Amino acid sequence: MAKKQTGTSKRDKAARARRRAPLRWLRRQALRAVLAVAALALLLVLVFRFVAPPTTHTMWVESRRLGGVERDWVPVDRIAPVMLRSAVAAEDANFCAHWGFDMNAIRDAIADGAARGGSTISQQVVKNVFLWQGRSWPRKALEAGLTPLVEAFWPKRRILEVYLNVAEFDEGVFGVEAAALHYFGVAAADLSDAEAARLAAILPAPKSRSAVDPTAATRRRAAQIADGAVVIARDGRAACFEAE
Repeated sequence: MAKKQTGTSKRDKAARARRRAPLRWLRRQALRAVLAVAALALLLVLVFRFVAPPTTHTMWVESRRLGGVERDWVPVDRIAPVMLRSAVAAEDANFCAHWGFDMNAIRDAIADGAARGGSTISQQVVKNVFLWQGRSWPRKALEAGLTPLVEAFWPKRRILEVYLNVAEFDEGVFGVEAAALHYFGVAAADLSDAEAARLAAILPAPKSRSAVDPTAATRRRAAQIADGAVVIARDGRAACFEAE
C-alpha cells in the first residue's frame, strides 16, 4: 500500500511540474526581455553621450505631418552662453543641484494639483530623446528609470546641449540653431540676452507662443527669465554647465 501511495505521489509531482513548466518559461522570457530592454537603454545612453541623437519621436511625428522639419544640430560651444543660462532659469533653476529629479518642484506641482509641471531638464531630455510625449504611467515609469542613467553618464553641460538641440521652438522648428535663424535671422552663437530670454519663454508652449510677436504675458515671462539668467550666473547655479 505504501508503494502505491509513493507512486501516486510521484505522478502528482510530475503532473504539477508539467503544469508549472509553461509559467517558468514565461517568467524566463519576461526576464530576458526586461534585461534586453535595460541593456539597449544603457547602450543608447552611452552612445548619445557622444553622438547626436539622429531624431526623436516628436520630430518623426511632426515631419510626417508637415512633410519635413527645420533642424540643425550645433555643439554647445556654438550656443551663446546666455541661452544656456536662460533655458535653465526658465525650466530648471536648480539644474546644477539635483540628480535628475527636483523634489521641491515635484512637491510644489502636487500641491498645485499638477497645474504646473515639475519635470527637470534632465527628465525632458529623457522624454524627448528616448521616449514619447504624453502622460501615461508606462512612459513616466520609463522616464523615472532612465533619468538617473542619463545623470550618471552625461555631464550637465551635455544634458543641456542635447536639450537645446531637440527642443521644439515653433511648429516644425527643432533646436536652438534652427530657432535662432527662424525667429531672428542669427546663429545660436550670436543670440543676444533679450533674444535668448524670448526663446526660453516660449519653450513650454512653442506652438502657441511667438518669440518675435510675443503677447504681454510672454514679454513679462521673458523679462523674468532674463533676470533669472543673471541671478544664476551670479550665485553659482550655472557653474555645472559653464565652459571651463
